[in-house]
Amino acid sequence: MRHQLTGNAGLYHVARELSRRGWHVMPTMRNARGADLYAASSDEKMVLPIQSKALAKLNAVPLGKSLDSLLSPWWIITINANSSSPACYILTKREVKAAAGHREKDGNHSYWLSARDFMKEKYAEAWDRLGSP
Repeated sequence: MRHQLTGNAGLYHVARELSRRGWHVMPTMRNARGADLYAASSDEKMVLPIQSKALAKLNAVPLGKSLDSLLSPWWIITINANSSSPACYILTKREVKAAAGHREKDGNHSYWLSARDFMKEKYAEAWDRLGSP
């Protein structure tokens, strides 16, 4: 249950930050395949599918069993999501895939994005990477 609360805290923090910057934000259904939220400009000429990953503390971000299942072009990772001062890192899907770690054990694959790979200055609170609505 705590994991769900962390996910919600991160998702709604991202929605707030995007809204403050002029985006119209719509969260998707929980556990839907693909984007966790969509950010759109007022005229809907720009629509950004965004994957939100929230962490209660500094950890690696699990990416699943295959990088082919990553769909959203934008990824926003929120650390300290349950705190009064969460921090966001904005990456492209290409950047996530390029930095992903991999492990195979007993024929099972798992991928993750380590904190050292997403916690870079160029990604920190880099909301301008998304463009202007």
